Amino acid sequence: MGSATVICTDKTGTLTLNQMKVTKFWLGQESMEERNSTSISDNVLELLHQGVGLNTTGTVYKSTSGPEFEFSGSPTEKAILFWAVMELNMDMEKLKQSCSILHVEAFNSTKKRSGVSMRKKDDSTINVHWKGAAEMVLAMCSHYYDVSGEIKVLDDVERKKFDQMIQGMATSSLRCIAFAHKQVQEEENEGEKVNKNLKDSNLTLLGLVGIKDPCRPGVQKAVEACQYAGVNIKMITGDNVFTARAIATECGILRPNQDISGAVVEGEEFRNYTPEQRLEKVDKICVMARSSPFDKLLMVQCLKQKGHVVAVTGDGTNDAPALKEADIGLSMGIQGTEVAKESSDIVILDDNFGSVVTVLKWGRCVYNNIQKFIQFQLTVNVAALFINFVAAVSAGEVPLTAVQLLWVNLIMDTLGALALATEKPSNELMQKPPVGRTKPLITNIMWRNLLAQAFYQIAVLLTLQFGGKSIFGVNTNVNNTLIFNTFVLCQVFNEFNARKLEKKNVFKEIHRSKLFLAIIGITIVLQVVMVEFLKKFAGTERLSWGQWGVCVGIASVSWPIGWVFKCIPVPEKPFCSYLKWQNLKCVCK
Repeated sequence: MGSATVICTDKTGTLTLNQMKVTKFWLGQESMEERNSTSISDNVLELLHQGVGLNTTGTVYKSTSGPEFEFSGSPTEKAILFWAVMELNMDMEKLKQSCSILHVEAFNSTKKRSGVSMRKKDDSTINVHWKGAAEMVLAMCSHYYDVSGEIKVLDDVERKKFDQMIQGMATSSLRCIAFAHKQVQEEENEGEKVNKNLKDSNLTLLGLVGIKDPCRPGVQKAVEACQYAGVNIKMITGDNVFTARAIATECGILRPNQDISGAVVEGEEFRNYTPEQRLEKVDKICVMARSSPFDKLLMVQCLKQKGHVVAVTGDGTNDAPALKEADIGLSMGIQGTEVAKESSDIVILDDNFGSVVTVLKWGRCVYNNIQKFIQFQLTVNVAALFINFVAAVSAGEVPLTAVQLLWVNLIMDTLGALALATEKPSNELMQKPPVGRTKPLITNIMWRNLLAQAFYQIAVLLTLQFGGKSIFGVNTNVNNTLIFNTFVLCQVFNEFNARKLEKKNVFKEIHRSKLFLAIIGITIVLQVVMVEFLKKFAGTERLSWGQWGVCVGIASVSWPIGWVFKCIPVPEKPFCSYLKWQNLKCVCK
């Protein structure tokens, strides 16, 4: 996640609160916001009750405590049922007793609608009801009801007016849902049973509702934080273009005056591009409206082909392919299905996009901490290997015994990893561009830092190896102890340098790293015990206060050396690329 360059996010529940409410209702071409249900003709009101109460996956039941009614189902279904019960006085139980369901066509993510055929028990009339995305249901209609309940022809002029109403609601960030019906004869219904398809042509439009799903508080700041960190946000939604554009602008994914040509596309348009066109245009796309799960998968595949590290959020079963295909799959813990959670790498427990930003920050923190430890560990290994090799070749003996090397590895591997890998994320991490897919783990900056410290330690230790006895007037055992002690203390001081790979001030915010300071203290205490009290085990000799002071003084020079070398710029092109390792080929048989 620390290397993510693109986040493909859902809208509902992630960018928005997923607390939907019907705020607009159009009957014919007249808004019904200031009218009550008594102003609607009885026949239209009855059909609306049927279209809402029977063509739904939600339920309404009377509560034993608290509010009079409770609602279940998806947020959209609950919003529509709440509106029908409270505003249109729909009685769910009475409705179910008066009608019988004949056939159900479940919601389809491609067609964006659901349907049901039902028979009234008192007069045996059969109606087919459809509910779904307004522009798609409107395309199936040839007539509409006006406020008085009269049926009127839906010609091109009237259709254009309805299109403008739908666009107006969508521009106001409303999800527009349409209801339509058709009365069918018994023989037509028998044909439906054979074909297993409900009549979906020459319908009569019952009405339009606009559902508001407000953006989450702080989502705009979260989007800005990602964009500032060099991570592109792409919103993929099933809503129409106008609603998607309005929400994307409200969340900060689109700028208010941004040229949206190529930035907003529909799923069908993206799907119909050639592979070359998709690869050419995918970077510019910020919003994909009216998308299907396949469109989402297609976008993830295109982005990966372009070299992006892609994170995807999803909550439905249909999102599983995209979650698996993505480099990082992020499922929603509240609305997410079990299939989506199993297909993902990370579960966002609160379904909030702000938590995705937290994941991004922690991912970068972990990646950065790994780099710190690698730099620190390589410095230790390079210095220890070199000094022992040179001493063994020149003098036939090594200054660092096997026990001492094991001790160095123990405190540097275990305690060093704990100290550097437990640093908490800082806001500085979100001020850098993402690492991406192809950049090396060991950067030029890390090579500069570790080589500077390694060369200094090698120079000091070789000086002590070949001239320490004469400089300090000590015997071989004491000199070897001085080498061992200086070497360990150099790593302790260098651990501070490793805290900041680029910053010169290695003590910044060190008060926040209490575990780091505790581990440094434990390392020093253990080293004192090793030198002063475990002479036989470690092969050391006790050192005087002056000798301890010399060891600390030599080791402390690591700080100014680290500061000086961080002033030296390094090229952005990785050192490894000069060796052209990527051109080497091997043949395996």
